[in-house]
Amino acid sequence: MEVALLVISVLLIIIVLLQSGKAESAGQIIQGGNSDLFTNRKERGLELFISRLTMLLGVAYFALALFISLK
Repeated sequence: MEVALLVISVLLIIIVLLQSGKAESAGQIIQGGNSDLFTNRKERGLELFISRLTMLLGVAYFALALFISLK
């Protein structure tokens, strides 16, 4: 079980690093630039897949960690 938790955690780290930066223009907000940070962007294609995979891996990590702690 611990090996599965380790594999899921490494995959989760990799997937999070692959996500596009939604706060890439956060520096412009501080400087008074265009505030496109809080606009609604629709995820499509690979970005949607990565987002859903991140959620799935996060839920799996949480459930597995909870299961191991109760064991």
